[in-house]
Amino acid sequence: MLDKTLWEQFLDVVEPHLPEYLHWNEICWTFVFYLAEARRHIHRWCRGMEAWEIVVNTVTYCFFVWLALEILRWVIGWAFFREKSLIERVKKGFFRTLRRMPFIKDKIANEMNKTVEEMGKTVFPVKPGETFHTRLPAKGMKEKDLMKEIENYTKLGEVKWEEGRVSGAIYCGGKELTEVLTKVYSKFTWANPLHVDIFPDVRKMEAEVVQMCVNMYHGGKDACGTMTSGGTESILMACKAYRDWAVDRGITHPEIVAPISIHAAFDKAAHYFNIKLVHVPVDEKTRKVNIKAMRRAITKNTILLCGSAPQFPHGVMDPIEEIAKLAKKYNLGCHVDACLGGFLIPFMKKAGFSLPPFDFSVDGVTSISCDTHKYGFSPKGSSVILYSNKHLRHFQYFVAPDWQGGIYACPSIPGSRPGAIIAATWATMIYYGESGYVESTRKIISTRKKIEDGLRKIKGIFVLGKPEVSVVAFASHDFDVYHLGDALTKKGWHLNTLQFPSSIHICVTALNTQPGVADQFIKDVRECTAALLKDPAAKSSGMSAIYGMSQSIPDRSIVNEIAWGFLDCMYNVNHEPAHENGVVKH
Repeated sequence: MLDKTLWEQFLDVVEPHLPEYLHWNEICWTFVFYLAEARRHIHRWCRGMEAWEIVVNTVTYCFFVWLALEILRWVIGWAFFREKSLIERVKKGFFRTLRRMPFIKDKIANEMNKTVEEMGKTVFPVKPGETFHTRLPAKGMKEKDLMKEIENYTKLGEVKWEEGRVSGAIYCGGKELTEVLTKVYSKFTWANPLHVDIFPDVRKMEAEVVQMCVNMYHGGKDACGTMTSGGTESILMACKAYRDWAVDRGITHPEIVAPISIHAAFDKAAHYFNIKLVHVPVDEKTRKVNIKAMRRAITKNTILLCGSAPQFPHGVMDPIEEIAKLAKKYNLGCHVDACLGGFLIPFMKKAGFSLPPFDFSVDGVTSISCDTHKYGFSPKGSSVILYSNKHLRHFQYFVAPDWQGGIYACPSIPGSRPGAIIAATWATMIYYGESGYVESTRKIISTRKKIEDGLRKIKGIFVLGKPEVSVVAFASHDFDVYHLGDALTKKGWHLNTLQFPSSIHICVTALNTQPGVADQFIKDVRECTAALLKDPAAKSSGMSAIYGMSQSIPDRSIVNEIAWGFLDCMYNVNHEPAHENGVVKH
């Protein structure tokens, strides 16, 4: 029971701040009154009952109340707290049921087969006289014959990427570097950093590559990282590390919040590691992530906030400072995906271009993925994942302490790794040096600005957002922009096709900085756009038509199946023609 003097002192302090109609004494007496009323009602209900009846009824009522609450909890969880939203799951269930109907099922199957067959013929055409090896030859080829066969394979591709008409894909560092890397690769062909006792040279090179990247991104004394096989693995490793970090904190259903423009590797990581990926919208004009939407998406299960520097579709930098501030406020991880711009953004300031803060100098940033095999010009198959501290990196590691073959410990997904790629990456960074990367950044960003300025002047198309690094995305309100992509392909250009919204982009590389390439690109876009404005109803074809069609399909599982068909075509060796000694002849 409260001491009367203390109670009166409490009322003296609190009561003056309450509304005139509300007093603590009245609240207390009201509560006591209703409590007594409840007690009288219970007595009336139990009048005439024996003790065992009261016990049975009480247990029964409690059981049904508990059951009702459990059912309610399950319904709420099923409706609102699954990886996919209720609307998505209802839509998926509806289309799944619809597709089981015989007539519809057969119709879709026939159309899918036609689409995949046409796609295979269009994307992977078989040339007359082309052969496919389907069995090991009875006897191995001599070097002379082998090199002749390889020469035939190199002629299969008709894209002359050396001329600079390709968007991204090939980040060539020049003929001289290619010759240097070929020599380096030959010295480390059999090197494997899994065996550090046998290959201490590769171990040292990898550690130096990571540390050079740490310093590029202004990491502190505790900053660290590892090399990986590419940007996708770097992102996978980061997500895996944060998942295990979350489990260590007692979070069993981890969630990652990222903009819809974030790289699809995050979707892959969520799929592989049983993480819920929550996509938040971007601003329609700037294409930057909507920070308010990101804040609203944070829950008790959130472990990581992500941003791009820049994002792949439109070349826009997400507001890393604001994301990091939000992450720190809620004690979350903050990952910066700099895979694309990894070896551009650290040098832009010295190259004469301004850029908002994006690295470990931003308070709250805890990890960064950075590709060395893009603008770092190293051979394909190398990237770096960086962390602000070793404690976080430990969650990336895998250790099997009880294996009979010994203690098995790996820093990333593979066990054995190609030491030659590590050596070539190290050699590239040493070969280029800071001055070399600053100069290449100056050329690439200047070319991007030139292309962007030229595109903004062309009637009928518009640039999405405000590109800040190497990518320029453009679309049209007047015609099917995919048809523009087809027209440019016929002129020898190979661009990236985007969706939601329909658009295409060019990712500027060192090859695009060659004299006359940017001018020719702007000229060709202007001519193709002018022709399309005369016939805006023209339809696209090939892969562009498939992209256009896919956006209008409400049942996204059909899009999955088309993609599966495409991947199947990649492994097609065209068995229809006759075999001869394990070789398919056409």
